[in-house]
Amino acid sequence: MKKNINLLLTAIAVVLLTVPSFGQKPNTLTPQEKKEGWTLLFDGKDFNGWRQCNGTAMPKDWTIEDNAMKVFTGPGKQPGQGSDGDIVYGVKKFKNFELSVDWKASKMANSGIFYYVREVPGKPIYYAAPEVQVLDNVDATDNKIASHLAGSLYDMLPADPKTVKPTGEWNTIVISVKDGKVTHIQNGVKVCEYTLWTPAWDKMVANSKFKDFPGFTEGISHEGYIGLQDHGYTVWFRNVKIKEL
Repeated sequence: MKKNINLLLTAIAVVLLTVPSFGQKPNTLTPQEKKEGWTLLFDGKDFNGWRQCNGTAMPKDWTIEDNAMKVFTGPGKQPGQGSDGDIVYGVKKFKNFELSVDWKASKMANSGIFYYVREVPGKPIYYAAPEVQVLDNVDATDNKIASHLAGSLYDMLPADPKTVKPTGEWNTIVISVKDGKVTHIQNGVKVCEYTLWTPAWDKMVANSKFKDFPGFTEGISHEGYIGLQDHGYTVWFRNVKIKEL
């Protein structure tokens, strides 16, 4: 009996960890989260604090739908063609933090979540910042490489694809960065772990498409903005919240 009770408690704990917004409205904080120091970066109503990367206003291919930030294929563009719509939360830069984001992909969708964004005029958001991949693992054209699947450190370290929910369902990614040590937890499962500014990190960069990017070869910044990518596909984001460590 005691063993069964322990198993039941463990199962409940896993559910609560996997669905942090369980039992509460989207884009809100519980009293406990407020006590722990969590801050919302999106309230479900407006884009306050967000702007175009290397810009000042919100791009036109973003809207708010069902309490979520939605990026879509811009006018005159084809799916997969961005509209210079990469965005950052420009209120402040973050150094040590835990970032939680819910995301939902449309069919074939491709996008990304970025941290330590360093804005370089004329360059895209991924030029000088690590990317946590957002993807429809089943139908996206960029699903042939393991490190390009959802939850991965893009083009460097793969995440377990079994942790991703089907297209149209919400996923939760938690990115923890503390003194260079980084983890990605996708739907309650740790899928990536690495340390920035180390020989192992330099080796991963050298073996990736970023090997000739000055933004990477000069070194990833030690603090920066949080960002979201416009890749020309429809993707939704909500429950974007952060706790500084």
